[in-house]
Amino acid sequence: MPDDEYLEVNRRNWDSRAVVHARAGYGADRLLADPAHLSSVVRFDLPRLGDLTGLDVVHLQCHLGTDTLSLARLGARAVGVDLSGASLAAARDLAARAGAAIEYVQSDVYAAPEALGGRRFDLVYTGIGALCWLPSIDRWARTVAALLRPGGRLVVRDGHPVLNAAIAMTVRDEHADRAQQPAITGPGGLTPALELSYFERPEATVWEDEHTYGSDERVEQPRSMEWNHGLGEIVTAVLDAGLELTSLTEHDSAPWDPLPGLMVLDGALEEYRLRDRPERLPATFTLTARRR
Repeated sequence: MPDDEYLEVNRRNWDSRAVVHARAGYGADRLLADPAHLSSVVRFDLPRLGDLTGLDVVHLQCHLGTDTLSLARLGARAVGVDLSGASLAAARDLAARAGAAIEYVQSDVYAAPEALGGRRFDLVYTGIGALCWLPSIDRWARTVAALLRPGGRLVVRDGHPVLNAAIAMTVRDEHADRAQQPAITGPGGLTPALELSYFERPEATVWEDEHTYGSDERVEQPRSMEWNHGLGEIVTAVLDAGLELTSLTEHDSAPWDPLPGLMVLDGALEEYRLRDRPERLPATFTLTARRR
């Protein structure tokens, strides 16, 4: 396939998702009803974000801009970047209705430094469910470094690569170790199984999903292309790009339901975790780093 085929495939997919997500609301109503409200994704990592007052912040893969608006409400001069024009149209509309001065730029991640005119930022922020759309984690890290001023920070929270490699499967046979460890899932039980690639591979994982998360409405363009990146690959890419790792935290919850039938919603946190023994599964991670 051409090197950039994935960009067109995923742009069309996210354009069609954006229409569905905007109709579903995507949390915009709460943001518009309360000028102090923040998205659950941004609230989760408030302790790691620090004081954003007066900082130049670029939000890569911003989608409908709910997290970008939340960053602006924390005092940032926020810029959102996304591949999908339909997503950015919804993001601009949300910002206008909320009275927030947010700049939005259409670009793929790797082209962001050029699309932003070589500007540098105090913080590069990447929210949940973003890295899997990029074929090279090394190139992503170099892009982040190019966007940061000296002393600037990276904050990324994303789906854990173990979760991205897992699907829900029904156990068929009894496992010999269950005699000693009765918590092991028995025959007929549903359990996470590592069936997809954990490590980055050159070829994409191609999906044809008629529905997007959070809605039963069909999307017009169901095809998408994804890549997983192991946690070690992500950390090494950040270090190789000249950034200093400042924290790495793994979480047992995610802000969407990645394994239907296995997860339960924690209403207070607005996050999903395994109903049974959530300590088995790292669902997301937060990584922070600084440009030297």
